[in-house]
Amino acid sequence: MNTFFLKLSFFLFTACQSETTMRTQTAQDTVVKAVVNRKLDKVATALANGANVNATDQQKRSLLLLATHNNDLKMAQLLVAHGADVNQQDAIKDSPFLYAGAAGYTSLVKLYLEHGARFDVFNRYHGTALIPACERGHLEVVKLLANTEGFPIDHVNRLGWTALMEAVVLGDGSKTYVEVVQTLVDAGCDITIPDKDGVTALQHARERGYTGIAKVLEKASR
Repeated sequence: MNTFFLKLSFFLFTACQSETTMRTQTAQDTVVKAVVNRKLDKVATALANGANVNATDQQKRSLLLLATHNNDLKMAQLLVAHGADVNQQDAIKDSPFLYAGAAGYTSLVKLYLEHGARFDVFNRYHGTALIPACERGHLEVVKLLANTEGFPIDHVNRLGWTALMEAVVLGDGSKTYVEVVQTLVDAGCDITIPDKDGVTALQHARERGYTGIAKVLEKASR
């Protein structure tokens, strides 16, 4: 008889746990969908009712990262006001801060800097938010990050490139990239750091015929 009641108790306990898990998952899926669909009021209500502000979807993308994908400043402001983690990474190591920098979302980058953005959390290339911003010519983000106190402007990623190197090697030498390079130089970047083959940013600029960038780097090297 005792064995029967033990088994029954265990079954009921397991069933309750399963039901609770299902309810939690349903609530989580609902708030994820609301963030993706920019339903600010629904998200606010869910958070007020105890929804996990750092909940994730199946790809481990947090609510804040999903809002960042949408460049949804109001949603992001709501989430960080409830304690969302601006450094929480998904399955491919994107975080809200890293993604915002790479995408050129200046307002979001500012917001995340004000809410605990860490400079020692790196993307899948072991890079900072600044490096892809330089690669893609997001000048305003470059200006912001390069002049943020404590930001590792000379960080070298897994490819062996600094932010300066990416601006030269992966940029097109246009006026925007000249300004990106000038911004980095003015912020005090080390122009002598070479790539894995020992080639400097200045050498790459000359080889590619990027005269504007070469002039900036030549002046900085005097």
